[in-house]
Amino acid sequence: MDAREVLLDGIQQVVDWYDEALLGLTEEQLNHHPAGLGMSIGWNAWHWYRTVDNITHLVFKGEKPVWITQGFAEKLQLDPRLQGTGMPGDEAVKIEIRDAATLRAYGEVVTKAVLDLLRNLDAAVFDETQEIKPMGVMPKWRVFRQVIMTHGFMHLGEIYALKGQLGISGPM
Repeated sequence: MDAREVLLDGIQQVVDWYDEALLGLTEEQLNHHPAGLGMSIGWNAWHWYRTVDNITHLVFKGEKPVWITQGFAEKLQLDPRLQGTGMPGDEAVKIEIRDAATLRAYGEVVTKAVLDLLRNLDAAVFDETQEIKPMGVMPKWRVFRQVIMTHGFMHLGEIYALKGQLGISGPM
């Protein structure tokens, strides 16, 4: 198994778990905020999907994200410029996801795009470096592993913790 296969497997795993985690949630559950500074289930999923979309389309392809080109910002009634990284907490808590099905549909489109990109990327590109703000310069293979896969699992953990607080059992 090579690095590409490991990345494809890991990203597919996190994607499958996001889809499962969001399935059947109500608007109230999506937007429940824990005590303190934590973000909602909807915010965590939206932010991760937006990150994957931006990395795939803006960083790797030099294109506008599907968030804009396919109208997901309008469908979810959110500012198309927002993405979540570096967003002050008092602004982030105002983000509301009103439709889990549309959020999951956005995730599906983004998932297809990132997996297709990864499958078709020339292997020589993996060792090239890329600046990712605010994290700095890193090899492109690490962009997939850290910014997409590991970052995704981190937010997924927050989602399952929130589901537990709401009395919703997880996959384990």
